[in-house]
Amino acid sequence: MIDERFVILGVFIFFLGSIGYFKETILGKVKPNKVTWFLWSLAPLIAFFAQIKQGVGIQSLLTFIVAFIPLIIFLASFVNKKSYWKIEKLDIICGSLSVLGLILWQITQVGNIAILLSIVADFLAAFPTVIKSYKEPETENYVIYFTNAIAALVTLLTIKVWSFEQFAFPLYIFLITLLIAVLLKFKIGMLFAKK
Repeated sequence: MIDERFVILGVFIFFLGSIGYFKETILGKVKPNKVTWFLWSLAPLIAFFAQIKQGVGIQSLLTFIVAFIPLIIFLASFVNKKSYWKIEKLDIICGSLSVLGLILWQITQVGNIAILLSIVADFLAAFPTVIKSYKEPETENYVIYFTNAIAALVTLLTIKVWSFEQFAFPLYIFLITLLIAVLLKFKIGMLFAKK
C-alpha cells in the first residue's frame, strides 16, 4: 500500500487527462452523448455522498472527480454541435436507478446501497460508450479514460481497509475505464472487422 495522499496525484493525473477531451468536446472533435455524460456525473455524485456518509476518507476524492469531470464535459457538450441528446430506454433505467439509490439510501440509511446502485447506473450509462468504443473508436479519445483508470488504480493502492464502501467504486471505475481505453487505443473493433 502507498500513502493515501497519492489519491491527490491520481486525481490530478485524471484532471490533466480530461483537459484534452474537454477541448475536443468544445471543438467538435468528439461526439459525447449528453445523457451519458449527465448520468456519469449523477451516479458518482450519489456514490460520493454515500461514501462520505460511510466514513470513506481521502479515497472518496476519486469518486468526486469522477462526478465533476463528466459534469464539465456535459456542460461543454452544449457548445459542441456534434454532441447529441439521445434518450433511450437504457438512459431511463440509469436515471431511475440513480433516483432509486437516493430513495433507498434515505429510507435505509445504508450508504452501500446507494454506492451499489450508483455503480449499476454508471455501468448501464457506460455500456453505450463501450459499444461505441468498439464500433466507432474515432469518435472518442482514449486519454481521458486511461488517466481515469490510473487515478482509480492509485486510489485502490492507497486503501488500507478493504470494505465495500472503500473499494467498490474505485475498482469499478478502474475496470470500466481501462476497458474503454483499451478498446479506443487499439481500435479492437476495427481489428476484428478486418478479419
